[in-house]
Amino acid sequence: MQPSENTVARALDALNFFLADVRDGLGPYLAIYLLTEQKWDEGSIGAVMSIAALAGIVAQTPAGALIDRSAAKRALMVSAAIVVTAACLTLPLIHRFEGVAATQALAAAAGSIFAPAVAAVTLGIVGPRAFARRTGRNEAFNHAGNAAAAAVAGGTAFYFGPIVVFWLLAAMAAASIFATLSIPPDAVDDDVARGLDRTSGASAGAHETPSGFQVLLTCRPLLIFAASTVAFHFANAAMLPLVGQKLALHHHGLGTTLMSVCIIAAQVVMVPVAMLVGRKADVWGRKPIFAAALAVLAIRGALYPLSENPYWLVSVQLLDGVGAGIFGALFPLVVADLTRGTGHFNISQGAIATAAGLGGALSTAVAGFIIVKAGYSAAFLFLATVAGAGLTGFCIMMPETLRLRSW
Repeated sequence: MQPSENTVARALDALNFFLADVRDGLGPYLAIYLLTEQKWDEGSIGAVMSIAALAGIVAQTPAGALIDRSAAKRALMVSAAIVVTAACLTLPLIHRFEGVAATQALAAAAGSIFAPAVAAVTLGIVGPRAFARRTGRNEAFNHAGNAAAAAVAGGTAFYFGPIVVFWLLAAMAAASIFATLSIPPDAVDDDVARGLDRTSGASAGAHETPSGFQVLLTCRPLLIFAASTVAFHFANAAMLPLVGQKLALHHHGLGTTLMSVCIIAAQVVMVPVAMLVGRKADVWGRKPIFAAALAVLAIRGALYPLSENPYWLVSVQLLDGVGAGIFGALFPLVVADLTRGTGHFNISQGAIATAAGLGGALSTAVAGFIIVKAGYSAAFLFLATVAGAGLTGFCIMMPETLRLRSW
């Protein structure tokens, strides 16, 4: 018996909700934990976060290639969830820089599976015509899951300390594994999931096998989008950890709770933004929406230095909900546009995510260095300048990728 559409839709909803707290590991909570509990300086924190990000970079492209080739995408996600959770749960037992860096590098490498695997499973289930709307819904549930997890972490950390984040991660991982296994394996078309063009009505035999990889290397819009993605992540990756550090230093004992408030504020905004992108990306086009994400990111970086008041910082953090909400929903759509019919959708996601990860890894390291030398305001303004430069280049060089008429 074929699974009903409602059953599969609910399974995808649950997967994105519970996987939200697992796919990024400890995320910005790592900086708070190392700063307040293990008394590390900002430079060391930036270094360990950069090492973890670099491990994720190395794993991204092979992960995409594995997902393209594998028909066991659910098993890959389950295995990755177990590895991420195990790596993070051992962190409170480790105090040396080398050990912390190793566990977080392992978690980041395993976490590289999640985003392309979820996108592939989604594309394999709904096909290209419904992909934009379903991707927006995926991102909405992902952000709702992040908001819920941050609310629980913030409330419980106030009484029990930052350690509760580790146990919350384990609980979400267990739920994400159950949700993954609830997706019927026969609901996913593995050829469509890798970007083969079997639904376009092309002549028999067309687009039935993957094209050569040179088609990706010679696709100028794909390279421009990769560069724009690097700029976005370079400007964005360090901002939230820096806000968390700033709050922790000025409001001792409330760092984790205030970080949770920042995350919740942004995630609450991301939910409707992601839904809007999913509904309108096929109407407005991809380019103006992504340009808006870069513009909001530049504004956000320029506003942080204006005050150290926690209400101000949390208010500015709401803008993260706009930028990240747009990026999360739009990224797989643009890649699907540019790789449709090649059979390399997931490895292309991985390759561009590698570029994005490079930007993120450099972001935390460079920002940490700037803070040590010139302070937090200088770091925020530098990141805002990077976002502005990325916006300019994107608007000048990137074409519109929407190709609805060919569907």
